[in-house]
Amino acid sequence: MAKTLTIIEARALCKSFGATRAVDMLDLSILQGEIFGLVGPDGAGKTTVLRMLATILNPTSGHATVTGFDSVKQAESIKAHLGYMSQQFSLYGDLSVLENLNFFADIFGIKNKVRKQRIDRLLDFSRMRPFGTRRAAQLSGGRQKKLALACTLIHEPKILLLDEPTTGVDPVSRREFWDILTELHIAGTTIVVSIPYMDEAERCSRVGLMYRGRLLVCDTPNRIRKMVDGELLALHPENPQRAATLLKGQPGIIEIQTYGDKLHIFVDAAVMRGPEIIAHLAQAGMNCVGPWLAQPRMEEAFISLIGKQAEMTIGG
Repeated sequence: MAKTLTIIEARALCKSFGATRAVDMLDLSILQGEIFGLVGPDGAGKTTVLRMLATILNPTSGHATVTGFDSVKQAESIKAHLGYMSQQFSLYGDLSVLENLNFFADIFGIKNKVRKQRIDRLLDFSRMRPFGTRRAAQLSGGRQKKLALACTLIHEPKILLLDEPTTGVDPVSRREFWDILTELHIAGTTIVVSIPYMDEAERCSRVGLMYRGRLLVCDTPNRIRKMVDGELLALHPENPQRAATLLKGQPGIIEIQTYGDKLHIFVDAAVMRGPEIIAHLAQAGMNCVGPWLAQPRMEEAFISLIGKQAEMTIGG
């Protein structure tokens, strides 16, 4: 059985902007061929990490290697193997889809027959062939993202670094974009993606949870979901906010999360605490549907782990 290689490695990686430490002592290993998701709230340091790995920013201290090359000393050697897609649309709006692809082929020195073959393949792969003559600025948000990805792939990089590629994109385009990423993953491309939506984290081989520049957790989605304490009860009360206030501090309740008109309540023992919750709310004159036992998703795990870290930070 072939050994999986580490293709990206960071050790004690730090980046400061003045007095602000955007990335703080990051240790990270990413394996060849995996989809690695970076998750965290705004300001967690995800974009800064990607920009350092893409050799756009130099670290303040520590070091990183990409495909075995040092990100500072051998940046040019890395660029041939790397595709980076920024969060903001950065193509040329006045150029057509085909003109943008040809422009990026020029940048990477891809010519003649090879150029035609790659552009034809990328137009089909990204589902952009019907829009070849349309100006980039006139494309929908989802199609702009697909064009940006196609341009990023023109030199067939081993590694893709994608910064929140589906932000602001409609659900259908999001699903189509991830279908394309899955095809690349199956073909062996290593993908590192910062994630704005928790359901996307479920699609990753592994996920790194960042908070205030630090990597808190790094594991598979399944293992991260299991890191949350207790069992999860879902509840639909008449007044979620008042119900959460009434239940806070009750015996056996570890944590309460609000999702619209529902409460997700982590308890030490669901069989015991479920009837107690119903009785306590009924005593206060509140009706509810449930509770029912549910399985934690990445979203619940993310909120719980971030909440615990915030409490530790305040307590410290």
